[in-house]
Amino acid sequence: YPVLSQLLAKYPATGGALFQVYNDLTLAQRWTDVEVLDLPACKRAAIKGQRPTPDTDRGPSICVVLPCSLSESISTSWLHAAFTSLDPFPSEIYVAITSEDTSTVYYKISQGIVKPPV
Repeated sequence: YPVLSQLLAKYPATGGALFQVYNDLTLAQRWTDVEVLDLPACKRAAIKGQRPTPDTDRGPSICVVLPCSLSESISTSWLHAAFTSLDPFPSEIYVAITSEDTSTVYYKISQGIVKPPV
């Protein structure tokens, strides 16, 4: 994948998670307008794109995903660095945690305290 090659070389420790999540989003979940972002503060790449929604009235929503592996430790300072590295500043990001058996779990992370929907 030419779109990933430069960032896979720049961040080899997180390359497996980036490759796995990129394939999941583009091939299985059929995201469109996918672009790979460099986040030097987090020492990794992020993926931004339009996620299809079943609600045809709303249209696709733009999301940012931070891939990481199950063996990595993440912290609140790491998440803060991710939020502040993105322009425009998103209200939420998704952390994609990958495992060796190719399972991927997505967690929605919001900035600050957010009341859950009723």
